[in-house]
Amino acid sequence: MLPYSRTTKPLARELRKNQTGAEELLWYRIRRKQILGVQFNRQRPIAGYIVDFYGVQAKLVIELDGSQHDEPDAIAYDFERTKVLESLGLKVIRFANSQVFENLNGVVSVILKEVEMRV
Repeated sequence: MLPYSRTTKPLARELRKNQTGAEELLWYRIRRKQILGVQFNRQRPIAGYIVDFYGVQAKLVIELDGSQHDEPDAIAYDFERTKVLESLGLKVIRFANSQVFENLNGVVSVILKEVEMRV
């Protein structure tokens, strides 16, 4: 079982209510087991973090990053966060929000390939 913090649960619930446009767009393509029957969760608390999407059976984390993730502090934070998640046996893949808006089919294709390798 993945580490879970009760303190992140209310924030995760709030984030699900207020998805970004990119999150909403991708969610409609990966929800309801559309990717090889893998169940994805939105805004899932894991190890003190809240990941954008988590594919349970594939142990796959999908992160969508806005331009704020290009800042040096954010880069360092994301690197550390990825290390923690990978230490739990999870695969983390990242996409810029612009990739979702400009090439949603390409993003879904990458996700499909990752799921194929992990289930």
